[in-house]
Amino acid sequence: MNANTRMPTWLADWFRSGSPGVYLTAGAVSFSLVMVFGLLFLITVRGMGHFWPAEVVRLSLNGGDTKYALGEVVDEETVSAQRLLDNGIKVPAGQLTVHRVLLKIGNRDLHGFDFQWFNDTEYDEVRRPRKAVVIEREEWGNYYGFVTGILERDQPVTYKTSPWPQLRKRIARAERLRKAIDEVQNEQMGAINYALERLRLDTRRLELDGITSGPPLEAIEAERGRLKAEYDELAKRLATLNERIARDVLTVETVNGEPGKIPFRDIVRAFRPNAMSLTDKLGHYAVKLGEFVSTEPREANTEGGVFPAIFGTVMMVLLMSVFVTPFGVIAAVYLREYAHQGLLTRVIRIAVNNLAGVPSVVYGVFGLGFFVYFLGASIDQAFFQAALPAPTFGTPGLLWSSLTLALLTVPVVIVSTEEGLSRIPRSIREGSLALGATKAETLWRTVLPMATPAMMTGLILAVARAAGEVAPLMMVGVVKLAPTLPLDGNLPFLHLDRKFMHLGFHIFDVGFQSPNVEAARPLVFATSLLLVIIIVALNLAAITIRNRLREKYNAAET
Repeated sequence: MNANTRMPTWLADWFRSGSPGVYLTAGAVSFSLVMVFGLLFLITVRGMGHFWPAEVVRLSLNGGDTKYALGEVVDEETVSAQRLLDNGIKVPAGQLTVHRVLLKIGNRDLHGFDFQWFNDTEYDEVRRPRKAVVIEREEWGNYYGFVTGILERDQPVTYKTSPWPQLRKRIARAERLRKAIDEVQNEQMGAINYALERLRLDTRRLELDGITSGPPLEAIEAERGRLKAEYDELAKRLATLNERIARDVLTVETVNGEPGKIPFRDIVRAFRPNAMSLTDKLGHYAVKLGEFVSTEPREANTEGGVFPAIFGTVMMVLLMSVFVTPFGVIAAVYLREYAHQGLLTRVIRIAVNNLAGVPSVVYGVFGLGFFVYFLGASIDQAFFQAALPAPTFGTPGLLWSSLTLALLTVPVVIVSTEEGLSRIPRSIREGSLALGATKAETLWRTVLPMATPAMMTGLILAVARAAGEVAPLMMVGVVKLAPTLPLDGNLPFLHLDRKFMHLGFHIFDVGFQSPNVEAARPLVFATSLLLVIIIVALNLAAITIRNRLREKYNAAET
């Protein structure tokens, strides 16, 4: 090598000292942290900002039959004039760029769409009218316009200066009636329908046993008659509630003077963002955030809350943990403590490690074929013949989803537990045996308690992976919208055969399958942040338990 190209001595010594590796590692970790916290910051800003009441603007249009446009500014951008010309949009001659805004104009029942772009060449004035109202509805999305009056049984309601006190009072009344209707229709009548279905299955079981008459069937018929009478009473009460909630109607008009009527039973809330103080906006933000985590979705999952998805995610992870922990620990104990350490054991360990790298969708296919079609169908044939041909466990549900994810994550628990068992000194085992304990007693009372921190580490890794999985769940139990939760007041209370909602699938559905992409985009960020928070909370709980166990057995390990 030429002397002029030889590396300087100080640089060669620096490389030999290992410092470049340290700096590269530190840089990689720092870059990873910046990326993670940057992503979390983006998700937080885009997601949490969705609940803040945005101002409503009125654009004075300078062409066409429509005079004004009213709505919330969702996005702004500057585009080239050529891009608009290519899309058939007229641009003044000589103008190279055009600034445009995306307005959420709502009123989908009138326009057929919620969002519309407006170029700065299409309007010449922007105002923020204080009386502009945003009305969140059960259907058809938001309404943007102005309140003109209130009707009670088709008669105008008189008020002193402003309809807002009466409006708030009647919205609160409609909300109370909605809750009463929901309690009657979904809870009380739902419980009766569930009981009637159980009676039908009991009758079918007796028929399969050859019993077509006698005291058992008479008792079932008497109970069925009592339930039907109770159902009829609830139906009358429901009709009365529906009549009461239909009493009030809000009269409104659009920014261009088109009149309209909105029944109060369809109004979730109404507010005037341009007239709200900071305190009012903070209160509105808290209410919207509470609604997001405590209510059911509506409007094709683009409005409302995600509580069923939160419940389904947490319930599935807890059941998965119950299934995966004993199986993973038992397998690790056998491989480390009882199995002969030969070729077969090494092959099993290699297979376990390879299972951790199998794509999750493969586990979904296996779960669908084995758990649902084979095991579930066999359970139906053995224990639920009365319900056939309608499947009970022979269809995707919460149980099969939990077992599929337990199978997916069991290699992680096995490896972590084995590592924990291998770190326990042999002298502790020998000391326990020398004191007269059997091998089983030594394992149960000495070795396993000391290995619990490693077990918890495996469980933490399993929870972190399982909570975010989506692909296998799409095959074995997750649906877009579940009408009922897997946990309710009907025996056996926890219904493992029911389908459920999941935050990961909810993100996929809202973000990529929604018919209203612009409306769904903020909810994608908000739901993603919520999923991260739930995973962190579950992991922190497991880490806290692990640290306490580690402190408890730290002296024994040393």
